[in-house]
Amino acid sequence: MDFELPAEHRMIRDTVREFCEEEIRPIAQEIEDEHRFPDEVFADLNDLDMMGVPVSEEYGGLGGDQLMYALVTEEIGRVSGGIGLSYAAHTSLGAKPIELFGTPKQKEEWLRPLAEGGEIGAWALTEPGSGSDASDMDTTAEFDADAGEYVLNGTKQFITNANVANSVLVKAVTDPGAGYDGISTFIVDPENDDGFEITTVWDKMGLNSSPTCEIQLDDVRIPEDRLLGEEGDGWTQTMKTLDGGRISIAALSVGLAQGAYEAAKEYAGEREQFGKPIAKFDAIRDKVVHMHRQTERARLLTHKAAARYDAGESVTRESALAKLDASEAAREVAEEAVQTLGGYGYTTDFAPQRFYRDAKLMEIGEGTSEIQHVVLGRELGL
Repeated sequence: MDFELPAEHRMIRDTVREFCEEEIRPIAQEIEDEHRFPDEVFADLNDLDMMGVPVSEEYGGLGGDQLMYALVTEEIGRVSGGIGLSYAAHTSLGAKPIELFGTPKQKEEWLRPLAEGGEIGAWALTEPGSGSDASDMDTTAEFDADAGEYVLNGTKQFITNANVANSVLVKAVTDPGAGYDGISTFIVDPENDDGFEITTVWDKMGLNSSPTCEIQLDDVRIPEDRLLGEEGDGWTQTMKTLDGGRISIAALSVGLAQGAYEAAKEYAGEREQFGKPIAKFDAIRDKVVHMHRQTERARLLTHKAAARYDAGESVTRESALAKLDASEAAREVAEEAVQTLGGYGYTTDFAPQRFYRDAKLMEIGEGTSEIQHVVLGRELGL
């Protein structure tokens, strides 16, 4: 067991950290207040070759592994949860499934622009009535044999990046009587496919620089060659995608926890009461130490899951465990950071309040904490 990061991974992490400090931190609160997706930041990330970190070089990616991608996501989350969420959704959900399940033609046409061309990806699974039972979907895709097209109808809910995406991977039912085996995946072009409409962009408790949307699909006609994989592969693809996606949410959670911990540690070392820094008081010192412990534990679980993913092993248990622990750590560490700063922690002049609001979604998105318990129980044979 080697706990040291490879030199290339450290170099990428340090490059992204410097970029985040110089370009993202100064605007992190501003873009939240404005509810603005920062196109310029993603253009710069593309210039740094970071928009396709785990995508093969053959299709314009960096050719990195899951661990490298987790490190990049963590560094972005350390300064901005909103940018981190959109970045993770683009990479894990919008781009990676095309690499895993697409044809060479689909990869060239749809994956390459996401990895190297500055385009943004999205993934549409959840529906207004589905909640944690994501397989219970009403969106349908009927094949029109005469036209050689699929016709999509339905509504998708809580879709990250949908209103800024150049491609959206939409899950739809192609065989209503087949259950899980009746779900398929389609590549939708929001700009050019008639009948695709963004009906809502949600105001949220946090993460408002990352757009969360409702999509209406009204007789959207998709050429047959935009079916990803085969008919009925959609749910198997979803499970494989979520194994990697949960690692990215764990990494984002670690970043949020790290950012909150650093803010609290810095403040505790500078803020004086009764003639000495508050870090010298047992109550604050123990709080900061506990925050550090939670963050490090979550990071180890996340790196373990990423390493096993890179080794080609099944990671359903590891990714669920990392996501569950890291998301809860992010929320708890951020809450303690707010408490450490006291009244200042409740103001938008300081970052902990933003980390606190952002962290809560980590326990909900890509499978709630309750669902992670279900997954882990099943993996443990319970």
